[in-house]
Amino acid sequence: MDSFFSAFQAIGPLFLVIFAGIIVSRNKSVNSQWLEVLNNYALWLGFPALILVALSRLQWDYQLYSNLIVANSIRIVGSVFLVLPVSAILKLENRMRRTLFFAVAFGNVAYLGIPVLRSAWGEAILPEATMISAVYLFWLFTLGIFMVEFYGDEKTSFRTLILRLLKNPMLIAVFLGIVIAVNQIKVPEMIMGGLDLVAGSVTGVVLFSLGLFVGKQSVGKLRDWYPVLAFSVVILFVLPLCVHLISQRFVDSTVSRTWVLEAAMPLGLTPYALCLKYNLHAEFASRVVVLSTLLALLSLPLWLVFLK
Repeated sequence: MDSFFSAFQAIGPLFLVIFAGIIVSRNKSVNSQWLEVLNNYALWLGFPALILVALSRLQWDYQLYSNLIVANSIRIVGSVFLVLPVSAILKLENRMRRTLFFAVAFGNVAYLGIPVLRSAWGEAILPEATMISAVYLFWLFTLGIFMVEFYGDEKTSFRTLILRLLKNPMLIAVFLGIVIAVNQIKVPEMIMGGLDLVAGSVTGVVLFSLGLFVGKQSVGKLRDWYPVLAFSVVILFVLPLCVHLISQRFVDSTVSRTWVLEAAMPLGLTPYALCLKYNLHAEFASRVVVLSTLLALLSLPLWLVFLK
């Protein structure tokens, strides 16, 4: 029990910021523009700055990061393709199957994952958390979109997908950070000081923004939440447990613990936004974001205790 309480204390302050956003969202003066501005700040400034700061101070380890990239790519690709047999067994309609392509594998590894990992294991974990986020972004904007479009009516050219990747500010920051780290480039202190200021602000901004989103969602009917609860349990417990059981056969748990904890994150806002864009079950996705985020207040401390 003491271990759980310690783990809860480590991430509890993060959820206090989320709950503050939920409370503020009930204020009529707070509209959807707040959410858009805060998310754009995080996407275009905050997280790119955090990524650059973390990677530019990194001692590059080829073996560690190659294992990280391969393991997390296998986990994401496997989860996405698992949707096909599961949707066939459950006889899900095509629109729900396409929704699951986004929802099953792409958790909130950046907005919530990076703050949680940093709170649990300190600043030293930031490069690993950053690389995992980059892997998730890559597969979300390639495989995730490809599967949704392949099984739907919308078609996007390969060139468009590549351009989306190249214009993603977080992936650009990852690329620049890796170049700086591998070549041991010395970044001027004045630039690093500015990046540190922006990077230090992003955690509170994104968590508050997540709270605003959660607070703005309608409650609906109780029976509509049963499948949402079942799906949330799968992404918060079942899939990360599979990651743990498989990864421990190949690498030490001190290496794979970040992979498992990132796999246990609730559904992120980007998959929900893509569900809106492709006219999928956005209401289901939004409810999964809400419920899985609230349940993560208990599930993440449990995972921290389990991972020691």
